[in-house]
Amino acid sequence: MARYVDNKCKLCRREGMKLFLKGQRCFTEKCAVSRRDYPPGVHAQKRAKVTEYGVRLREKQKLKRIYGVAEKQFKLYFREAVRLKGNTGENLMMLLERRLDNVVLASGFALSRNHARQMINHGHFTLNGKWVDIASVRVKPGDKIAPGKNEKIKKQVADCLEVNKSQPVPNWLTVNRDTLTVHVTGLPRREDVPHPIQEQLIIELCSK
Repeated sequence: MARYVDNKCKLCRREGMKLFLKGQRCFTEKCAVSRRDYPPGVHAQKRAKVTEYGVRLREKQKLKRIYGVAEKQFKLYFREAVRLKGNTGENLMMLLERRLDNVVLASGFALSRNHARQMINHGHFTLNGKWVDIASVRVKPGDKIAPGKNEKIKKQVADCLEVNKSQPVPNWLTVNRDTLTVHVTGLPRREDVPHPIQEQLIIELCSK
């Protein structure tokens, strides 16, 4: 799978908002968006007319970059969201929220989405007691996620929880800080998504 390896702060600057790709760093004075609130590039500060298509494309790019999915993955998620009953935009957001790497991050078990994905890919987490190394695995109510038996990884997860202690945990997840486990107690709802995304614009773009 392709992955972005360039400067991640450029992505935030391009979208004109914090995508929180670097975890706690995004809350400090070192955040690139706070220091340079204009797109990257030599001619980026020149005024450019934004079309209706451009507005919709930027919303789509924001969503892809926040959840770290490639274009091909995104199309698969969109097709599934269309097939499901209910609002397509909300279905799309909920499918992305239920990714394992998002659950690990939302639970405070990792410092950033890339950190969560790396630990999962290296096999440092279990899902219902079984080893898992696919970050895009979709969780469901009743699932239990926990770090493996490696004490070094458990210490790392505990440290992440301490760093993220002020971070609110979504209502559909229950985190036990003593046993380092997270239980999926329900399905996410639109109000559980913390990102300011206008999913209707994305649906209008992808439906053409």
